[in-house]
Amino acid sequence: MGTCAAVAALLASTAMMVGARATEAPHDTVVYAGALIDGVTFTPRRQVTIVVHDGKVAAVESGYVAHPGATVVDLKDQTVLPGLIDCHVHISSKLPSQANAVEDMMTHTAVDAVLDGAIFARAMLLQGFTSARDVGGGDDTVSLRNAINEGKVPGPRLWVSLEPLGPTGGHGDPSNGFDSRLHHPDWQNGIVDTPDMARLRVREHHKRGADVIKIMPSGGIASTGDDPRAQLMTNEEIKAAIDTAHALGMKVAAHTYPAQAIINTVNAGVDSIEHGSFADADAVKAMKAHGTYLVPTLTVYDVYMKAAQEHPELLPPGTAEKELANDAIPKRNLPLAYKAGVKIAYGTDIGEGDHAREFALLAEAGVTPADALAFATRNAADLIGATDRIGTVQPGRYADLIAVAGDPLSHLELMEQVRFVMKGGVVYKADGHPVLLP
Repeated sequence: MGTCAAVAALLASTAMMVGARATEAPHDTVVYAGALIDGVTFTPRRQVTIVVHDGKVAAVESGYVAHPGATVVDLKDQTVLPGLIDCHVHISSKLPSQANAVEDMMTHTAVDAVLDGAIFARAMLLQGFTSARDVGGGDDTVSLRNAINEGKVPGPRLWVSLEPLGPTGGHGDPSNGFDSRLHHPDWQNGIVDTPDMARLRVREHHKRGADVIKIMPSGGIASTGDDPRAQLMTNEEIKAAIDTAHALGMKVAAHTYPAQAIINTVNAGVDSIEHGSFADADAVKAMKAHGTYLVPTLTVYDVYMKAAQEHPELLPPGTAEKELANDAIPKRNLPLAYKAGVKIAYGTDIGEGDHAREFALLAEAGVTPADALAFATRNAADLIGATDRIGTVQPGRYADLIAVAGDPLSHLELMEQVRFVMKGGVVYKADGHPVLLP
């Protein structure tokens, strides 16, 4: 059997094992919700009927309304919410404490990435995440997105970027720290050293199937040799990438740490600042003035701190030292942006792992439960540009529903205990367990 056929067979068997249904969802389903937080507002409505037709919400009705002939999903003892959205994932990435980063770079193939991504995508879906934005993958991520959309494997809807764009030696340069004689053809796919190169890379990524563009204006933590406090792309390169992406109808996410780099990138028209770790009052003011989203990604700091303390040998050289030196700053700076009214969307910066952990970290930073839920639903849909399809429970939107046993506005920790998951009208989890094929 050839490689492509083998991968197809493995993905097909994965789909059966995790309970993705091979047939269409029933044409009419009614969901009886004991309470509904619809994402339009965050005041619960009691005793609600949600009518699902052909994978979309057809109506939201007060009371428990009978619909003869419809399939009934009884969640009268639970709170129903819109499916969750993670705006910063790397769907094929392993937890840093579970794999040697440098070894993986040398041995992990695109086929491995697709298979890992399929496993992690299934886990995300069962955690209640029905949509996600992948901001740093490759052709394998595009293939996984397409496979999910075609119903071949279960997972969240994906909006994907390809290789992040950044300068030689920057956070997005995969060759950092390696012997210069080592080479992989894909390592150049994101390198940008002039404005013209930025324009070319954006056009190439659009041609290859990207939905969104990721740029790396500054250094980062999980890389060798670059300084997270330094702006590494020029303002002209940043502007060229953003303008070209916008002309092609794509939004731009920017991995940006230092305050001045945030200001420069915001002034260039970026759609979201990822991390924003060293934002100061001026950077926050710029984001607020331009309506730029912040995606704080507290989860990734949590998992990298654990790895830096327990398994520093698994991280790229220099990563543990950078993490230990800078860990507390993002958690201190998020309240600055939150209190100023900067728009915030939910993001974790992981693939493998607990994507709902971000809720607890947001709460520790002073975010209210209602706002945390908004970050992961309505706000996230707005950042992606898909409020007409996801993020709220309203007629015409996809029937992406989750449920928890209790009130998440009083007990936000319930978001790590999702008991029911429906995506596009298909039930993937019920009573806390994956739904298998009949």
